[in-house]
Parts: sequence; structure tokens; C-alpha cells
Amino acid sequence: MRRPLVAGNWKMHGSRDSVGTLLNGLMAQSVPETVDVAVCPTYVHLDQAVAACANSVIAVGAQDCWHAEPGAYTGDVAAVMLKELGCEWVILGHSERRSYHAEADALIAAKLQAAAAAGLKPIVCVGETLDQRESGEAEAVVARQLRGSLEGAVGTAGLVIAYEPVWAIGTGLTASPEQAQQMHAFIRKQLQDLGVDAQQTRILYGGSVKPGNAGELFAQDDIDGALVGGAALKAEDFNAIIAAAG
Repeated sequence: MRRPLVAGNWKMHGSRDSVGTLLNGLMAQSVPETVDVAVCPTYVHLDQAVAACANSVIAVGAQDCWHAEPGAYTGDVAAVMLKELGCEWVILGHSERRSYHAEADALIAAKLQAAAAAGLKPIVCVGETLDQRESGEAEAVVARQLRGSLEGAVGTAGLVIAYEPVWAIGTGLTASPEQAQQMHAFIRKQLQDLGVDAQQTRILYGGSVKPGNAGELFAQDDIDGALVGGAALKAEDFNAIIAAAG
């Protein structure tokens, strides 16, 4: 059995006060012993989250890292810096990074290598747009993203894949459990073909995950948890999703 992981991607949200309130709300409810939990705030709130979660089972991750060692890269943050701060996880290749920052698979692969070398556990995101799904290209797009983003990643410790259909992120739309399971099973087969330990690699679903649909999604054979967006900003909702994974 793969241990479920529920990770919250807070995106560019939060203030010192709101982050403190949210973390207090998460700490107020016990986490099932069978579930891993992580929160991924903005860079400016990482130290606050690491300090708050220090004596809990909740891990902290970053939403991105740069691919190079510390140096003349204005505005970027090296993976080794995140590790030194106390981060355990890092999200790579989120569709918003791919879209807004034109991140190509090769760059994501380089970031993955840097994250792994620093001892961070990577959550690598893949997913298709609505046009790509409707034109029958969904599997081809996801397979291409996996091949490119995981170049040289065989044996990467703690590797997690997050399937996030772009058309379901922040839209209120959610892939049906059957659609999600079909793509997760496809991803697992692709990982096997790439030489990754597919049966041990966790594959998360992301895309408007809520307390109301989490249980049905988690009941699918190849869905090993969730990368949660908007619902991760509300302690009550995030706690309910965690409970559904337990």
C-alpha cells in the first residue's frame, strides 16, 4: 500500500496573520497516522510555517526552486537554501509555472535534479488543457511532460507525481473519479516504461479537490492523495480532505 499524501499549494496567498491563523487551525486537528501532510506557502512565509510545524507531523514545502547552485540569479531561490530552511518538499512544473513563466520540460528536469541533490522530495506536476483533452491529446501531452520532466530522474528518492488537469484548476470543474483514475493508471504505466518504480511512486490528483469529492477520488486504486489548491487555504476544508485520505 502506498501511503497517502495530501499537500496544500497555497499559491500567492497569505499574510503573516492569515498564515498563522491557518496553521493554528491545521494544528487543532490530529492527522491520521496513515497519512502524510504537507503545506507549501509562498517563499516569504516558509520560515513562519517551518517554525509552526516544527513539533508536528505536518511537513513544509516550497512551490518552486531554481536549478542552479547559489549564485548570480536575481529573484530565484536555490534548492539547498530551501533544505537549509527546513523544507522537505518542493513543487515543480505546476501548470501556472509552465504557463506564466514558460517553463519547459527540460528546465523542470534540471530543477528536479537540483532538488534531489539537495535532499528535497519533489512533487512534479503534469496535466493537459481542455482543448488538448477535447482533441484527444490528453495522454500524449501527459506522456510527453513525464518523459521530459523526469529526464535523469530514475531512482530519485521520494518522487511524487501530481496529475492536475489544467481545465480543473481553480475552475470548480473536477475530473470525474473515473477520468482521474484512468489518467493515473496511464501515468503509472508510463513511469514503469521510464524505469521508475511505478508501484511505489505516489500519484496525486489536483484540480478543485474539496471535502465533498475527496473521498470518492481517494477510493480509486491509483490515486494516492491530492495536491490541493483553494481548499488548502481553509483549515476546516483541508482538515476534512486529510481525514478523507485516512
